[in-house]
Amino acid sequence: MNRRVTKAIFPVAGLGTRFLPATKSIPKEIMTLVDRPLIQYAIDEARAAGIKEFIFVTSRGKGALEDYFDHSPILEDSLRSKGKTDLLETLENTNMESGAIAYIRQHKALGLGHAVWCARRLIASDEPFAVILPDDVIAGDKPCLQQMVEAYEESGGCMVAAMEVPPSAASSYGILDVENDFGSMVSVRGMVEKPEPGKAPSELAVIGRYILAPSVLENLSRLGSGAGGEIQLTDAIAAEIRAGRDVFGYRFRGQRFDCGSKAGFLQATVAFGLAREELRDEFAAYLREMTSLPHAAQ
Repeated sequence: MNRRVTKAIFPVAGLGTRFLPATKSIPKEIMTLVDRPLIQYAIDEARAAGIKEFIFVTSRGKGALEDYFDHSPILEDSLRSKGKTDLLETLENTNMESGAIAYIRQHKALGLGHAVWCARRLIASDEPFAVILPDDVIAGDKPCLQQMVEAYEESGGCMVAAMEVPPSAASSYGILDVENDFGSMVSVRGMVEKPEPGKAPSELAVIGRYILAPSVLENLSRLGSGAGGEIQLTDAIAAEIRAGRDVFGYRFRGQRFDCGSKAGFLQATVAFGLAREELRDEFAAYLREMTSLPHAAQ
């Protein structure tokens, strides 16, 4: 049986420049989708998958992110004294137990691979680990990482979340070179980071969920810069394939929203808002009204 995945790395050192000026004073990961910050969706997904230890790779100016997971005794006491038990329970879900969370600084913006490498001393030499990118919010009946963990228990190796993208979008992703297609899973013989137009080996793109063997960290230690002048995580995973170790792509069941872009964030806001029973009717009526007035916001 494969060792259980109980640690996850959250690379959250980015500056969020696509959301300026909002991200001038708050980390992008604290921006709220309906009533929860992006990072809370990632944490909830990790917990559902059995993650017990949470490693955040941060940078300067991310203090609000650290504060978010701390206890707030004054607020908690106020809610308790007023009998607001529902709100108190909601608040308690944002707290982390002492020792469950660690923060590592990425001092130079050298890419996703470098961010993961920064956490190497917190991962044992025989310990698989997950990587979650909070920008990718995935809605599904079963959380994406939980689906992957269940599949990993049977397959082992390294596993990346994957979804089909149109050829015109392939140059924005890491693309899988598929060896065998088993339906929900594919075996991978190669990975290409942001291929040139027309040169993608498939339409299966890597999305921001990974289950990785600790040897990937050793690969990262030996890598130089790749596409875009950054240290690419896909290059370190591709090195596993060259070493004869298994790498799989997992077609998750759910809808992915790219909340690292403004359009994707707005799309997620609509989808998650309509999914909330207490908001659905009023919000849907408003959307119908707005779409019937094409120039309403001009």
